[in-house]
Amino acid sequence: MKRHTISVLVNNHPGVLQRVAGLFGRRGFNIDSITVGQSEEPGYSRMIIATSGDDKLLEQVHKQLYKLIDVVRIDELTAYPLVERELALVKVSAVSEAKAIILGIVDPFRAAVIDVGKRHLIVQGVGEQEKIDALIELLRPYGIMEITRTGLTAMSRGETAETATPDAALTR
Repeated sequence: MKRHTISVLVNNHPGVLQRVAGLFGRRGFNIDSITVGQSEEPGYSRMIIATSGDDKLLEQVHKQLYKLIDVVRIDELTAYPLVERELALVKVSAVSEAKAIILGIVDPFRAAVIDVGKRHLIVQGVGEQEKIDALIELLRPYGIMEITRTGLTAMSRGETAETATPDAALTR
């Protein structure tokens, strides 16, 4: 199974996220990660969806998404070199003697301690999913109290799918 990251430009209307997620659920497609935010164009939002499957599954995802009226454009980001990032906030139990050790773990990951309490630290990590997973695993022995992750966001490097070749992106 191959992991696919797709960018979906949609009209910024209420219920669009629910319709897209519902489509995946009804068709038995799994969403590994989904992030949504405003796009560079007013009135539109961009969804970055990570899913796993073969090329046939991806083709079905594209066809089903285009049936939704609010879907404007779909780009398969994994067809191009891309940048992927995720943000995680991790609250770690930390008594005074453990704080120095945790700071030593955080530093090589270029993560940051963004809050310090008497018995905890909140660590912010940004990077590829594997990097975030590794950071969390190294912090786990100290007692993770809470984790929140944004999910994957991505963008193609260099030329975008839209400018690389005229038939590279499926558009309406």
